[in-house]
Amino acid sequence: MAKSRTELMVDRLRDLQRTDGIEASAVVSVDGLIMTSALPTGVEEDRVSAMSAAMLSLGERIASELGRGVLDQVYIRGGQGYVILMAVGEEAVLTTLAREDSKLGLIFLDMRRAADELAKLV
Repeated sequence: MAKSRTELMVDRLRDLQRTDGIEASAVVSVDGLIMTSALPTGVEEDRVSAMSAAMLSLGERIASELGRGVLDQVYIRGGQGYVILMAVGEEAVLTTLAREDSKLGLIFLDMRRAADELAKLV
């Protein structure tokens, strides 16, 4: 039996979380609705989706207003790690939570690959 799009998306998020340093991930619509997630217990999907949409909107506005072109990614560094957003086509965003000791180059590479695959499923 063939897997549904949602199951394929969850599988891809779980594959992404095999990357060293990635703790959680989700795909969120540009409207702020959760499409699928692989979040740890205690992390609220609604909170992640709302904040992701807000960050995406602000990032797009900043990139546009300052003449930086189309937004590709946004990342925030905090004392406990990173929140990284990457566009998944034009309709969604991939949000990833990573530890503070993460190798960002590897995470960006794996996220780009995942985002490209997820864009075909969204």
